[in-house]
Amino acid sequence: MTRFIFITGGVVSSLGKGLASAALGALLQARGYKVRLCKLDPYLNVDPGTMSPFQHGEVFVTDDGAETDLDLGHYERFTGNSACKNDNTTTGRIYTNVLARERRGDYLGATVQVIPHVTDEIKSFIREKDGSADFVLVEIGGTVGDIESLPFLESIRQFGNEMGRARALFIHVTLLPYIPAAGELKTKPTQHSVKELMAVGIRPRILLCRADRQIDKEELRKIALFCNIDDEKVIPALDVKTIYEVPLSYHKEGLDTQVLDAFGIKDAKAPDLSKWEEIVRRIKNPESEVTIAVVGKYTNLTDSYKSLNEALVHGGIANNAKVNIKFVESTLFDSAEKDIVHQLDGVHAILVPGGFGERGAEGKIKAAKFARERKIPYFGICFGLQMAVVEAARHTIGIKDATSTEFGEKGTHIIGLMTEWVKGNAKEERTAANDMGGTMRLGAYPALLRSGSKVAEIYGSASISERHRHRYEVNVAYKEKLEEKGFIFSGMSPDGTLPEICERNDHPWFIGVQYHPELKSKPFDPHPLFVSFVKAAIEQGRLV
Repeated sequence: MTRFIFITGGVVSSLGKGLASAALGALLQARGYKVRLCKLDPYLNVDPGTMSPFQHGEVFVTDDGAETDLDLGHYERFTGNSACKNDNTTTGRIYTNVLARERRGDYLGATVQVIPHVTDEIKSFIREKDGSADFVLVEIGGTVGDIESLPFLESIRQFGNEMGRARALFIHVTLLPYIPAAGELKTKPTQHSVKELMAVGIRPRILLCRADRQIDKEELRKIALFCNIDDEKVIPALDVKTIYEVPLSYHKEGLDTQVLDAFGIKDAKAPDLSKWEEIVRRIKNPESEVTIAVVGKYTNLTDSYKSLNEALVHGGIANNAKVNIKFVESTLFDSAEKDIVHQLDGVHAILVPGGFGERGAEGKIKAAKFARERKIPYFGICFGLQMAVVEAARHTIGIKDATSTEFGEKGTHIIGLMTEWVKGNAKEERTAANDMGGTMRLGAYPALLRSGSKVAEIYGSASISERHRHRYEVNVAYKEKLEEKGFIFSGMSPDGTLPEICERNDHPWFIGVQYHPELKSKPFDPHPLFVSFVKAAIEQGRLV
């Protein structure tokens, strides 16, 4: 029997509902249960694929090619379960489905309304998970009180009534702000948030109270009294030094125990949290320390590189090292050469992540040149690979105007727009006139690795499968000239037409990949490229 847990949030956004959902999933998993996590997002976009990283953070891509919310990355990193396109939906997708059904005549002449047609569509999305796991955790995006989230709240209210208390549980994540002038945490915002939730017919049975300091027991009792919740089910959710400590912290406060109690489960086995204890131990007690520069164009919002940041941490865990990430805005390098020396001198490694558009591209090219010339470990991901190829073309084989078609028609196009590729047994085709949303090369694709290459050694395999999100590709016509200058095409698509990995054979660690390896990295299963990259940074640190 599948039980459903709905996680809502109140008072303010960015409280960590996704992290709370992931941590609870990990705790239930540690007790031997099978879990599945999914998210309902209230925005009107069909998916986050066309949204600016400054507004939404990173776009997390699944194996089956869905562009999803970054919280699905948390779900994967904490449970190890691969997410899929059916684990995330939005208001835009729900309305698209409803209107498509209306056009087909599926509603038999009825007036299409939010209730019941939109809410039924949302419930269908949730009900599809029935039977797929022991527990299905459903996170509701946004904040209680937002007009956009009302159809989702109404849907889960109906769903909860249909399932009953034995199969449906509501958890509300809320904030206890500390007021310095008063010298105390305030419970009133939490009381109002629960009142707002109850006004739409949802009574939470567990409260997760976010706070940056210890919550007095009297304050917890006060919340329980005013919010009509059992004392033991008002649970402190305190700040911790690392997100991977959250499962341990929540277990200590009794979250998983109270969830099982709410469902009447009394005989559950104790959780095995040894792997989380070991991860936290390594993070808190590193044997070495390195600084890695991330030269990007969305550095003002670290959520733009969420999976990347975590993958670097995972590489550090594997090497018993603390990884200090130095974010460097690539546009700083677009003009003065001295700026790059000032910003990158002394770092132990350089990573250039993905991105779109010409802004900051010249700075990323300069970062690749800096790493190549100074023999500093370099890791280029997606756009970072492409800019490393442009740099090599300009400065090692003499194509001074080497560029990408993404930047315009002028110059020699070392990087070009992909017009066709093979996906499974079918051929995908694109043109510049296609819609932007959902038209990139998305999801998991295989690659074959060159025998004897560094990447083949790192992976320990001749073939791999990695997740992609791009519409431009290295022009294979320049392969021979680049390889003559030490820039080796060490990974190719199975048909030999699309370069997947390039590396330098005249450099201690210089690798660029067209895919996004950070999307598959986990704290207990770090991606081998990040493990090797951090190791190279540690070795570089010994040379400095």
